[in-house]
Amino acid sequence: MNRAEYDTLEQRVKAQYFNSIVGHKNVCLIGTKDSASQGNLAIFNSLVHIGSNPPLLGIIFRPDSVERHTYENILETKEYTINLISTDDIAAAHQTSARYPKQQSEFDVTGLEPHYVDGFNAPSVASAPISFGLVFRENIPIPLNGTNLVIGEVQWINYPEDIVASDGFADLTKAHIVGCIGLDAYTEGQIIQRFEYAKPDKAPRIKA
Repeated sequence: MNRAEYDTLEQRVKAQYFNSIVGHKNVCLIGTKDSASQGNLAIFNSLVHIGSNPPLLGIIFRPDSVERHTYENILETKEYTINLISTDDIAAAHQTSARYPKQQSEFDVTGLEPHYVDGFNAPSVASAPISFGLVFRENIPIPLNGTNLVIGEVQWINYPEDIVASDGFADLTKAHIVGCIGLDAYTEGQIIQRFEYAKPDKAPRIKA
């Protein structure tokens, strides 16, 4: 398909096609509260690893031409959670993509239970195998398409201790974490192989 053919696609087909053809993506639930303590939970497939020192994660938000409750809450309160999704919670997590009014919490609608870490105001998802608590650090507008890259710094991480090896590697397959293809297809990964650190003077070596 060339660019001219791509541009002729109907908008919804174009969105589905390009969201899926670029490959597997992370998928997560973002938990927030506004200044009036109204809870919000929404699913995102645009999680980006920014760096590990300090630990920074980014999320791409679509243009704010309509209400974006998660985006607005993050800018207002400066705290939010990122929750990875297990196979057991796929249906409830997907339902959070529906456009509920601001005064209606997706926690209540989906049955997902909020969980609070002491000293942190934003709710996480109690059943999420892995959750991150973040504070807002930067909002970067992307003029090319009107989206925004929101960067947060991780303050805490909740996870099952048995998924992390002595070298720091976190095996998400043990926690049954799902990814996604496109906007509505959820996948569960498996590790095919781990390799040693690549060096120019050595052939690839399988990690023991």
